[in-house]
Amino acid sequence: MMTTRDSFPLIRAIADRVSVRQFKPTPIPEEHLRAMLSAAIQAPSAGNRQPWRFLVVRNPGLRQRLAQAAHGQSFVAAAPVAVVILADLPRTESRYGSRGTSLYALQDTAAAIQNLLLTAVSLGYGTCWVGAFAEDQAAAALDLPSALRPVAIIAVGVPAGVTRARERRPLEEVVEFRD
Repeated sequence: MMTTRDSFPLIRAIADRVSVRQFKPTPIPEEHLRAMLSAAIQAPSAGNRQPWRFLVVRNPGLRQRLAQAAHGQSFVAAAPVAVVILADLPRTESRYGSRGTSLYALQDTAAAIQNLLLTAVSLGYGTCWVGAFAEDQAAAALDLPSALRPVAIIAVGVPAGVTRARERRPLEEVVEFRD
């Protein structure tokens, strides 16, 4: 009997997505990077402001600086690609003011990140969403203007080993229906 997971490729990609911290040095073809980024920009955004920007970092020295900004998480440098997701704060602020910069821009970029992660999995890549980093150090390493806020660093590459999904809390524990 076929399960729901087997019937729907998107559900399979969601279930297969795990945080990968060991990568092979295999380069990622431009076509695959563009597919991930094309999926990312299909995310919803408040008022269709689309406040995301993406920096694809293949330069080993720059990935090393990002790893240092990420409190020494060396896998950021070891991955063949790090994608830094930036929030273009003025794009959202112009319509929504401070709520746009403090909430909507972060929600919008998070939705874009999830699309990128799921597309990477569907193409056979592993990823790790890094949120623990010193924003000022990452911004300095990337020479960013103050209007662009680094929201996440995504390490991307071919997984070097087997990574298993962590157990998830059961639906009964986290869902409440109010009819």
